Amino acid sequence: MRYSFRQLEVFLAAARVENLSRAAERLAMSQSAASGALRDLEEQFDVQLFDRIGKRLQLNALGRALQPRAEALLAQARELERALERHEDLGLIKVGATLTIGNYLAVELIARFLKEQPDAAVTLEVGNTAQIAAAVRAFELDVGLIEGELHDSELEVTTWREDELVVFCAPGHPLARRRRLSDRDLRAATWILREQGSGTRQAFDRAMHGLLPELHVLLELQHTEAIKRAVEAELGLGCLSRIALADEFARRRLVPLEVPGRSLARRFYFILHRAKYRGTGLERWLALCRRAR
Repeated sequence: MRYSFRQLEVFLAAARVENLSRAAERLAMSQSAASGALRDLEEQFDVQLFDRIGKRLQLNALGRALQPRAEALLAQARELERALERHEDLGLIKVGATLTIGNYLAVELIARFLKEQPDAAVTLEVGNTAQIAAAVRAFELDVGLIEGELHDSELEVTTWREDELVVFCAPGHPLARRRRLSDRDLRAATWILREQGSGTRQAFDRAMHGLLPELHVLLELQHTEAIKRAVEAELGLGCLSRIALADEFARRRLVPLEVPGRSLARRFYFILHRAKYRGTGLERWLALCRRAR
C-alpha cells in the first residue's frame, strides 16, 4: 500500500480546519510530523490536494473529490480496529438532530438504543436543519435527524416519520374562544415563530403561502421552549410540532387552534453522506429509529 492511514488522517484533519498547525493539534502530532505526512502523501502520487494561501490550506478540486472516499475508508478501518480491540463492532455513533427531534424524541431513542446495545456509545448534537446538514456533509456527524426539506447532491435524504405542526395560543388570548381561524384572523394576529433556516419555519411558511407578506411576526426565536413561554405570556400566536406541545395541551396551559384549508403536515427525515460507510452500529441505530415511529 502506497499510503498510510495516518497520512489520510492528516489530509482529512487539514481539510476540516484549513490549517496544518490546528490539524496537528487535533491529531496530537507535532506540526513537522503532520507537514511531513501530508507532503509524503502528495509526493508519493505526484499530486497536490490543497491550494496554499499563506498559512491557510484550501482543498482544490482533486482534494474535494477524494475527501468523501478517504472519510469512508478511515471509518471502515476504525470500525475494524474497534472490533479487534473490544471484540465488538458497534463503536461510537455521532447523531445530529434538529431542535424538535433533539428535545422531544432523540434522548428517548438514545436511551432505548443503549439499553439494546450496551457496548455502543452515542453522542448528540442539536441545531437547525442547515447546521445539521453542514455537519453531516463535513463528516462531523454520522447521521442527521431533521425536520426541514433538503436537496443536496452530497447527502442522501430519506423519509423517517410523519409529523404535524399546530397553531396555538394562550387560554386568555381572544382567539382561544374561536378555535377555528380564518385567513383574516391569521393576517390580524401577531406571531412568535422559529428562525429562518429551521425546518419548523420552512413548514410554516409553506402552509401560509399567499399570506406571508401580510403576517406580523413579532419575534423569531431559536428555542421551542422560549416560543411556548412567549405565547403563554399572550404576546401572540405560535406554530410548533404537536410533539413539542403535548404536555402544554394536556395541562391546558396552551390551546390548539384549527386552520382550515392550510396543510400543516410535514415529515421528519434521515440524512447521511452518500459516501458514508454504514457500519453495524449505524445500521442498528437507523433500524431502531424506524421501529419507533
